[in-house]
Amino acid sequence: MKEQLKLENQLCFRLYTASRLITQAYHPLLSGYGLTYPQYLVLMVLWEKDEQPVNDIAKRLMLETNTVTPLLKRMESEGILTRSKGTEDARQIIVKLTEKGQRLQEQLTDVPAEMGKSILCKSVNPDTVPSLFCTLDDIIDKLSKSH
Repeated sequence: MKEQLKLENQLCFRLYTASRLITQAYHPLLSGYGLTYPQYLVLMVLWEKDEQPVNDIAKRLMLETNTVTPLLKRMESEGILTRSKGTEDARQIIVKLTEKGQRLQEQLTDVPAEMGKSILCKSVNPDTVPSLFCTLDDIIDKLSKSH
């Protein structure tokens, strides 16, 4: 078998596996609040800047609006956010946190530190994380430009 076709020689497999396992590690931290990892990502975007158009949220998460919309609908039905037509453009849907969504920010403050405990190891530590971010950002940037 050709070496380049072996699974253990694939960067993409390692990234896929790490992503899947990280998402699984978030589950026990978020499930008590009735949240999924993608919903948590939406919340982080809205905590940074509330009252955003769906399109802006989707861009920030590097997702299509048709992927984000069902998440937002579910979060709205759970009382975490509201969706309303834009005042300047009625075609635009504006997403705004409810009090419940705002309270979740305080309730989930420890999640990043808890995830850090799950991820940190010999090669991933507070000193290497900035370099890892840079490497992953480079990969993301390169791939996002090719699509």
